[in-house]
Amino acid sequence: MTERTAYLDPDPRDWRTRKIRVRFHRWYATVDLDRDGYVDAATSLGRDPELSTAYKDAVDRVRDASIDRIWYDGYPGDFSWGSGPRWVTLFVQFPHVEATVEALRVAELDHDYSRFHTLADRLTLPIDEWLAPGERELIRGVHFNAPPGAFLRFLRGKAKKCGVRLNGRATAGSVWVRPTLSPFEKQLREEFPEQYPGWVDRWTGYAESEEAPIRPWVGGRDQDLSHGATPVQFRAVETPNSGECACGMSLRESQDGGKGHTTHHAAWALGIRAPKSLMWLGDLAVVRSQSPISWRRLAYQVARMPQKENHYDFNSWSHLDEPEETPDNVRAYLLKANGYIIGYLAAHDTSEHYRWDLIDGSQYGDEDGALRPRINLIWVADTYRRQGTGATLVEVLADDFGCKVADVSWSTPISSAGRRLARRISPGGIWVS
Repeated sequence: MTERTAYLDPDPRDWRTRKIRVRFHRWYATVDLDRDGYVDAATSLGRDPELSTAYKDAVDRVRDASIDRIWYDGYPGDFSWGSGPRWVTLFVQFPHVEATVEALRVAELDHDYSRFHTLADRLTLPIDEWLAPGERELIRGVHFNAPPGAFLRFLRGKAKKCGVRLNGRATAGSVWVRPTLSPFEKQLREEFPEQYPGWVDRWTGYAESEEAPIRPWVGGRDQDLSHGATPVQFRAVETPNSGECACGMSLRESQDGGKGHTTHHAAWALGIRAPKSLMWLGDLAVVRSQSPISWRRLAYQVARMPQKENHYDFNSWSHLDEPEETPDNVRAYLLKANGYIIGYLAAHDTSEHYRWDLIDGSQYGDEDGALRPRINLIWVADTYRRQGTGATLVEVLADDFGCKVADVSWSTPISSAGRRLARRISPGGIWVS
């Protein structure tokens, strides 16, 4: 990315100087008018630094037309810009950079916005014409210049904003379209006109001309299988619309359309995908506070699963700084199967324990001062639960320390799932700490 700057005031070193910065990207250039210092200076003198309504309208018109042009060329991303008088941001194609800079200069210094409108007229695409009702073929080089696939995606986005179904198909050198309006979208826009200012129904009642072109048959289903269909009916019923998923996420619809919940739920159910950059020499890895950062970060990522599921305040693995040796030998056991981390056990060594017979409500026994491995937390991916995976992790911990499973200590409080596991692998009782 390169950048160049044009100054609008005589002294370019003055902090109040207005300047236009041009930054070049792969698909387009960003043209920014920097009025930051100018606004501060004007405010301190009691002058109003706000942009006039005519200025804002002209800028918005150019910005909308220019963004459409960039999307029309096939750019797949989005744009963001701020509001207010300090910055004016435009995104333009490379051939229009100089015209945009000049339009900004004239508008800022001479309050002449005609160049903005001239530029907008030049950039505005015939979207209304493309979305007009009726079957037709838009030919590349005649009606549009972008690649047909990119042009079709662009048209579909514009049609969606109008509530129109495009019924489009791209060929090697053209795009076929037959825009139609569904009864639902028509009803929605007629009932809430304030949400769709300027919308006009051009599609309902349109009769196809006998001279309309016939779209070539390419196989598959017949076209317009919904012609003459009756609208779907809806009924009001009581449905569960709140609550919490077993993975720890909310069941309410989120702003991201549920993508975050879907991703987390898949990891909670199947495990965390094992990074290909890490070499596994066995099915179980023991990660310590002195291990490479990539392994410690993986342990932290896996530990996020039980933290989210059980709403813990803190992550059970926190060693993400420089490698360090801990006096209690902190470690994490990561169990891999089918390319995923399906089991996690966090542990350290301690020498303060009490015997417990695993009977709910019973008192702890005498204190014991022997050094034992202590289980801080066990987590198993949902798909692999009740299959002995948790017991395998405890057995590996005991074997790694050099003791029996019954000699392992468990941190308290112990969850109901933890108590069931403890009773299965150590029915005579456990040590707790």
